[in-house]
Amino acid sequence: MRQVWIPKVGPPAVLELREAPDPVPGPGELRIRVAAGGVNFADILARIGLYPDAPPLPAVVGYEVAGTVDAVGPAAGDVAGRGGVAPVMPKTPVAVGARVAAMTRFGGYADTVVVPAAQAIPLPDSLSFEQGAAIPVNYVTAWLMLVHLGNVRAGDRVLVHAAAGGVGQAALQLCRWRGAEVIGTASSSKHERLLAAGAAHVIDYRREDFVAAVKRLTAGRGVDIVLDGVGGASFRGSYRCLAPLGRLFLYGVQSFAPGKRRSLLAAVRGLLALPAFRPLALMNANRGVFGVNVGHLWSEGALLRPILSDIVDLAAAGTLAPVVDRTFPLADAAGAHAYIQDRKNFGKVLLVP
Repeated sequence: MRQVWIPKVGPPAVLELREAPDPVPGPGELRIRVAAGGVNFADILARIGLYPDAPPLPAVVGYEVAGTVDAVGPAAGDVAGRGGVAPVMPKTPVAVGARVAAMTRFGGYADTVVVPAAQAIPLPDSLSFEQGAAIPVNYVTAWLMLVHLGNVRAGDRVLVHAAAGGVGQAALQLCRWRGAEVIGTASSSKHERLLAAGAAHVIDYRREDFVAAVKRLTAGRGVDIVLDGVGGASFRGSYRCLAPLGRLFLYGVQSFAPGKRRSLLAAVRGLLALPAFRPLALMNANRGVFGVNVGHLWSEGALLRPILSDIVDLAAAGTLAPVVDRTFPLADAAGAHAYIQDRKNFGKVLLVP
């Protein structure tokens, strides 16, 4: 098989394509010939040495794939599987030849992966492999914030930072499904497409104070939910945007990596800019602050699998439509990383073996 390795901390050019023997599925596992794999900002943070959850380098990262099952390990009983995944097996066994989408931790930057069966979901024929690979990380993250924890509903106003990104697009579609109004932030070149996709308002975060803009758009009340994966001072501003009983969800720190190489100065500045949320202040303001990291939920198979299944069903029905911006050959993973860091993507970026 072929894999993309991060041999050392550095710019996108450090990524290396290597050959390795095909993995063999163990008890309760599946082997998937990958047709498409997702690229996430966590992968970029791992490459520049700012992602504490990444495996020690050299390593192969990647959280999600879609492809065809070509081998199945023996039945497992109560085998936990790789990565400590809870022994929650699929409702129906996944057979050789099945089309699936799967969550990986890690190893998704490859043309062949082995995963616990509990982490694979059958992919309907109506969805392409590219759409399947665009679902797991982005849509599960958005679902946890908006549906599972946020209880988003018709009439809510939701501020979505980086609305043109993968999580942003998933959030926009979930809000549209639930009848909530979205205020998105994005660079001006992406505004027209976001409005066409259903955003009610779009703020140019490079030229406008998003807090002032939100207050103006909501007549001073604020929004019911904020999704913020930017980090640093953005968290502080997002908190100020909350209406009474508002919920702030923190799920990333993209601002810690402004360039293609690690900047310890930028990381320290970001850390120093983080707000402190005090219990009494939260109580008095009737606000909530949540942190979400799907990578820390691998032991919660009983929670994640039904969510992923519901999302795939909604996508198959046309209610959700994964937005794939661009695919890169597996050998050009460096190009995919650079493309995302240049803030060019509108939707998901994928690697295609």
